[in-house]
Formats: sequence, C-alpha cells, structure tokens
Amino acid sequence: MSAKENAAVSELLELLESRYALRVLWALKDGHPQTFRLLQDSIGSITPNTLNTRIKELRAAGLLGHGTNGYTVTTLGADLLKRLNDLQAFAGKWAVSQTRVAVVKNK
Repeated sequence: MSAKENAAVSELLELLESRYALRVLWALKDGHPQTFRLLQDSIGSITPNTLNTRIKELRAAGLLGHGTNGYTVTTLGADLLKRLNDLQAFAGKWAVSQTRVAVVKNK
C-alpha cells in the first residue's frame, strides 16, 4: 500500500472512530431519510451537540447529505455501509468464538 493510500485509510479511520460516527451512518443504512430528531432517537443517548458535530463531519466527508425529508447517506456513504456489512457478518462469528473462549477459560 502506498503512503497516499495509508494516509487515506488513516483519515477515514480517524473520522469513523469519532464517537457515534458509525452509529449515525448505521442508523441511515436503510436509505430512508431521517430528521435530526428521528436520527437522534434512532441512535439513542447522543446529545444534540454531538450529533450536530458528527453530521457536519460526515457531510464534509461526503458521506451524508441533507434534503427536504432529512439526512441520508450519499452514494459514497452507501458504498461504505455496503462494505461494513461484512463487519456485521464477522461480528456474529467473532461473538460465537468469544463465547467458546470464555467457556474454555472457565474450565
């Protein structure tokens, strides 16, 4: 991987590591627009200030857009979420493996 590619990965990970950034994207993964209030309710336990900050960052990164019906993921954001779906499948497998590890440790 080139230095430029490494920098891009690092920049994307820094954005996604921001508190609630992935949750904001994940709440919009079905493609339906959500108002600020609905998005806040979908995420749960996020302050309006934090949500506003994440929305600004994700919009600046080209991952979120805002239309007359509310916030949606952009084409680029949808592409990212499509790739993150693999993470969901992996998380299920990982959770099962962690249960097995805990059982072995307790024996």
